[in-house]
Amino acid sequence: MLLELAVGDAYGAGFEYAGRDLIEARNDLSWYVKHPRHETPPGFYTDDTQMSLAIAEALVSGEPWTPQRLADRFVEVFRRDPRTGYASRFYDFLRRMENGAQFLAEIVPRSDKSGAAMRAAPLGVLASVSEVRHKCRIQAAITHDTPDGINAAVAAALMTHYFLYDCGPKRGLPDFLETHVPGYGWSEPWQGKVKSKGWMSVRAAVTAVTAHDRMSDLLRACIAFTGDVDTVATIALAAGSCSPEIEPDLPPSLIDGLENGAFGRDYLIALDEELLEIATKCT
Repeated sequence: MLLELAVGDAYGAGFEYAGRDLIEARNDLSWYVKHPRHETPPGFYTDDTQMSLAIAEALVSGEPWTPQRLADRFVEVFRRDPRTGYASRFYDFLRRMENGAQFLAEIVPRSDKSGAAMRAAPLGVLASVSEVRHKCRIQAAITHDTPDGINAAVAAALMTHYFLYDCGPKRGLPDFLETHVPGYGWSEPWQGKVKSKGWMSVRAAVTAVTAHDRMSDLLRACIAFTGDVDTVATIALAAGSCSPEIEPDLPPSLIDGLENGAFGRDYLIALDEELLEIATKCT
């Protein structure tokens, strides 16, 4: 899950809000693409993956699931490995933070954008829908304490839960989400550019996951939407990697080309094993 979402994030980072001409010319999965305006080097993941690591590490540790501990994790993962990719204001905010207490004291959690949803996939390992919802609401409200911000995060987490716990066939995912997070048209295929609202990225991810049977096709489809495609790919590849109906055929060039520093590819693979053990113990 973590490896695939990082590949989706890093690959999508080269195309985020880029022109359709670039996407049509370069979205062939042959290699990572340098974004024409952003600083992130090809093959490096962004805030989507880094914040997902904070959630995954908190789950694996078994520590109390409180806003204080989660905020500590958000600050910790950034301070140990500062990187671009965050929204500029939030990046500057994180640079000032010393700990979770300061984070909670100064954050204004009124966003309805995709930040809480992009980091939610690891929560799908939890054993029940109610537990996923409960813990996802807590993590989301720290930064995105709005109905749309929270619901988008819950839906993203339930996507991975649906596949990990064999809740039904791939085609049944939209109805599953309609049952547990109603009101967002999950069954309606997304078309066109994906803008910044969190539910938009999740709905595009649902459309892509249900329509494709290979991870390579899934990744290309996420990028083809245009717009906030790194977030769409992060959410979709995390869920797709958990589905037995989707062939794991991401090109070796993207797997091997993913950054492999202290918190890169090898770290993601090792943490992934610990994270997925939670689901294994619950089944």
